[in-house]
Amino acid sequence: MASPTPSKAKNVLGTELEVCSTDPMTGFYRDGCCNTGGQDVGLHVVCAEMTEDFLEFSRRQGNDLSTPMPMYEFPGLKPGDRWCLCAARWKEAFDAGMAPKVHLEATHISALEFASLDELREFALD
Repeated sequence: MASPTPSKAKNVLGTELEVCSTDPMTGFYRDGCCNTGGQDVGLHVVCAEMTEDFLEFSRRQGNDLSTPMPMYEFPGLKPGDRWCLCAARWKEAFDAGMAPKVHLEATHISALEFASLDELREFALD
């Protein structure tokens, strides 16, 4: 899939969207960035650093992020990996007290439709 003009995408701080992770390669478009577009119905826009607690929380919610799924170019995640999460899942984890840390510069501005900048800053990595 081609990425929709990543150089023009903005992060939640209003600056240019930075790379979230290339190892593992993340993003809806598998371009390393939390870009989004019309096909990304899950809005995979929050660059989060995985923790064991969050991975277990997500598994309990019905989304196993630890098991590889090669047919979707999904490597399976482990604690310490950065990944573009669905904004609604991050907010759900936040509300449950299980949110992983967030890389603000690599989190797409559309995440602000689900969580406030203050909520995201509370879990900022940097």
